[in-house]
Amino acid sequence: MPKIVDKIIPGKPFYSFEYFPPKTPAGVSNLYERVERMGRLEPLFVDITWGAGGSTTDLTLELSSNFQQQFCLETQMHLTCTNISKESVAEALKAAKANGIQNILCLRGDPPKGEEKWTAVEGGFNNAIDLVKFIRAEYGDYFGISVAGYPEGHIDWYKDEPQISKDNYWKDMQYLKEKVDAGADCIITQLFYDVDIYNQWVKDCRSVGINVPIIPGIMPINTYGGFDRMVGFCKTKVPKAVREGLDAVKDNDEAVKEFGVQFVTDMCRRLIQEGAPGLHMYSLNLEKATIDILTNLGMLKDKSERRSLPWRARIQADGSPKAAEDVRPIYWANRPRSYMARTLHWDEYPNGRWGDNRSPAFGDLTNYHLGEIHIVDEADRRAEWGGDLASPADRRAEW
Repeated sequence: MPKIVDKIIPGKPFYSFEYFPPKTPAGVSNLYERVERMGRLEPLFVDITWGAGGSTTDLTLELSSNFQQQFCLETQMHLTCTNISKESVAEALKAAKANGIQNILCLRGDPPKGEEKWTAVEGGFNNAIDLVKFIRAEYGDYFGISVAGYPEGHIDWYKDEPQISKDNYWKDMQYLKEKVDAGADCIITQLFYDVDIYNQWVKDCRSVGINVPIIPGIMPINTYGGFDRMVGFCKTKVPKAVREGLDAVKDNDEAVKEFGVQFVTDMCRRLIQEGAPGLHMYSLNLEKATIDILTNLGMLKDKSERRSLPWRARIQADGSPKAAEDVRPIYWANRPRSYMARTLHWDEYPNGRWGDNRSPAFGDLTNYHLGEIHIVDEADRRAEWGGDLASPADRRAEW
């Protein structure tokens, strides 16, 4: 089976989709349906993330294996160094190979939840370079290996500064080169929204001898709150026009999505025009914004979601196959006014801001939709409701 780097054709832009393991069984079931639909759009590959410390090991392997074997999608599995031993990594790689997975994205990973500093476990890996070297030593060229690139610099270089220093920028660049020299054959970038920064970073990569394909990571803007949290966590630079445009419509979910689709479409169009080999879409387990962007770019015009006939084509009297088959079964999901069609993208919206645990995009609920809970003491909360009602007169006065 081909590795991702072997499938990239210069001058023929592609797209790929990233997913994460859902938190609920219903979410997993719905993700399979979503990936099956999106798989008909023929992405170059799909990938699935790996929970910190192997917290989603079994589910990541299950999803990766089924994407590869059942949906016939070239699948890339993430592996991280956070809280995981060499033995566990070796088992994961063995299982990946046994299930036909031939592409791995090597990452150091973020610090475990509740910790600010990343530290290696005893007997584990110190960074992605060690992980790449281990895979190459154990499996040679069997696996295609991708690594992460950071056009704005890795967050560790400037946690306490508004931006990365020039010295640290080039240190980060040298670290990326070491990952490539260790055996990585592809780079996928962190999300960004400033194309000029990406283009300059690619030029700097080439100037230090990094010559493998560099695939821009694209994060669609689905909701204002989600966008704000993500760029805050990653310290992503947001162009002034984007911030002003989103702030103007932040209370209108539909308007935020429309603005986001148009901006990201324009950004992707420019990336492709200026030489990006393809687009790696961070789907967040959602599909509508991603598909809208690719449709706007004209990248789906030759793709069809029409299912093949569930029987062989009829043979004519002379033994030749019938030229055209115009009788087709009814697929209820494809009827434009069917219930399934009308509800297909309901989970693209915040559903009253609670979320739907059946959605593959479901995550932890951190805020009550009517206000913050239990952040003031009991006396303050009682004061909001007024004093004790000791008599009918008190009740009349209160109401």
